[in-house]
Amino acid sequence: MNRHLWHGHAIKVGALAGCTALVLSLTGTAAQAHGDIARQTLGAGDGWGSHGTGTTGGAAADAEHVYTVTTWAQFKAALAAGGDAPKIIKVKGMIDAVAEGCEAFEAEGYDFDQYLADYDPAVWGYDTPVSGPQEDLRAASAKNQDAGIKANVPANTTIIGVGRNAGILGGSLQIRGVDNVIVRNLTIEAPLDCFPQWDPTDGATGAWNSEYDAVVVYGSTHVWIDHNTLTDGRHPDSALPSYYGEVYQQHDGLLDVVRGADLVTASWNSFEDHDKTMLIGNSDSAGATDTGRLRVTLHHNRFEGIVERAPRVRFGQVDAYNNHFVVTEDQNYGYTFGIGKDSRLYATHNAFSLPDDVSAAKTLKKWSEAPLTAEHNHVNGRLTDLIAVHNAEIPAETLQSGAGWTPTLRTKVDPPRAVPAIVDHRAGAGRLR
Repeated sequence: MNRHLWHGHAIKVGALAGCTALVLSLTGTAAQAHGDIARQTLGAGDGWGSHGTGTTGGAAADAEHVYTVTTWAQFKAALAAGGDAPKIIKVKGMIDAVAEGCEAFEAEGYDFDQYLADYDPAVWGYDTPVSGPQEDLRAASAKNQDAGIKANVPANTTIIGVGRNAGILGGSLQIRGVDNVIVRNLTIEAPLDCFPQWDPTDGATGAWNSEYDAVVVYGSTHVWIDHNTLTDGRHPDSALPSYYGEVYQQHDGLLDVVRGADLVTASWNSFEDHDKTMLIGNSDSAGATDTGRLRVTLHHNRFEGIVERAPRVRFGQVDAYNNHFVVTEDQNYGYTFGIGKDSRLYATHNAFSLPDDVSAAKTLKKWSEAPLTAEHNHVNGRLTDLIAVHNAEIPAETLQSGAGWTPTLRTKVDPPRAVPAIVDHRAGAGRLR
């Protein structure tokens, strides 16, 4: 008997219930390009994604490469069809990557109760990584899930939700080693790792480690992530069980930009109710691939109920402006901007809404020695020097001001006092104009 949380067996999502046929439905024509929201491209000067050749996604797709999909199988088939020819994939309704539940991925013989019994620290201890039949079967099960929920996005592709209620449940969009991708107007509920691994050697009391980001940009260039809602949704960390005294963590990131990825704009998204939200650069040892890359613009995004990594940055020149960061009174909160190895964060004209018991000093977290610019930011409606407040209250992590560069690829910069009203009414899926 498994205790994994999953929604597939419990919820029917609109017209998707019972829809299993693998059919790709052609829609639209090239003649509809003018005024067709699915053919919109990233505007000139709109962040790092507009640098150089810009980001056009599948705007040039002909009629044979425009698809409407209503199931996960259709979605993956559309991604695979036509190679790198420009394509547009329209997602209609909420499509579920794990409609049959975690049990569909289980390798024969895997038994979670037996796993817990075999690797109980009272039996196994904390000194040696787990091994043996149940760990092998867990790994095999995880491999099945990996193949099932990951969707590889090819070059020259636009993925766009139709209307106000379109999205992906439990799937992981893999934008790997390609150029020119657009993802818009989707509600993406973060994948749940059905088979986290217990690592008794992780910290003093061990930890459960999970996989699967909602969206990962891995070694890719010219990517525009716009007007999406990315969230834990129905499965917040507070609902996860604990085993061996540790949270059975089933979430990873919402949007990670890693492994030499470059020229990314993320705009008008809503990031909600998540722990490790956005990693830009995944390793201090990745300088050979990441130096001079990881150039990312974040503007007019809303972050609410986020614990940390909004984002955590290594190496990259990251421009963050006109974002609204909302910390709720009852949430866990670590930090907003993580300053990592050789990073050059430029964070200005943002708005922070903090409860009384959260100091503005906590909005910055120093992981490595790296300068940043953090000017013209407002906290609860007041102009606040984030670096000065941080250094005064956390002198052991003194930060250096001055990122050493100035962004030029910015659209209209709104006054930070106006950002909450502007962003809260326009960011997220279903609000695409």
